[in-house]
Amino acid sequence: MKQNCALVVAAHPDDEILGCGGTVAELCAQGWEVHHLILAEGAASRLPTADGRACVSNEISALQHSAQQAAEALGVSSVEFGGFPDNRMDGIDLLDIVKRIESAIDALRPLRVFTHQAWDVNVDHRMVHEAVAAATRPTPGHPVKQLLYFEVPSSTEWRASGATMAFHPNYFFDVSRRLDNKRRALEAYDAEMRTFPHPRSVKAVMHLAAWRGVTVGLTAAEAFQVGRWIE
Repeated sequence: MKQNCALVVAAHPDDEILGCGGTVAELCAQGWEVHHLILAEGAASRLPTADGRACVSNEISALQHSAQQAAEALGVSSVEFGGFPDNRMDGIDLLDIVKRIESAIDALRPLRVFTHQAWDVNVDHRMVHEAVAAATRPTPGHPVKQLLYFEVPSSTEWRASGATMAFHPNYFFDVSRRLDNKRRALEAYDAEMRTFPHPRSVKAVMHLAAWRGVTVGLTAAEAFQVGRWIE
């Protein structure tokens, strides 16, 4: 276990920034070693494939380049890609996803893991949540002692009204000093961002940080649910 090492496990390129980009930037500034693992390629489900695979391949490469640029804006040590199919992870054996996450944990030995909460609209987010839960089982000697679930604008809040489960944050991280880092990271994903008032717009994400902040007496914050915290 590395006392100051964290792993962010995200479904798609940009989820890692939307969910905890400010927190990661602050941890990196504090001297933490932070790594990103992005499991799905994030493009194939929305692109035409009638003319072959070229445009999908190009889009995936562009997203991976954006992920690298975003990581640099935060100070992240490394970015890895799982290559799982976009919005089709429910068609993959859960064990295969778990094994990929376990491989990263074995190599990095992180103290803290950030990932998706359980009830997002997006199916890949839910699959990643389940896989991380399995990969971080608190067996004797397991390095992961702190497990935090983040929200992703345009998925977490779009769960249908009346759903039995929802995102109820109980851990808030002050990102007041790192909003510029998060903004630059989001701008690296320019093609993924939308126009306000879409929730996945830079302006909306900044508003969310302000709202999460004022609810706990801060200028800006990112909100999480604690999955597990072992001292």
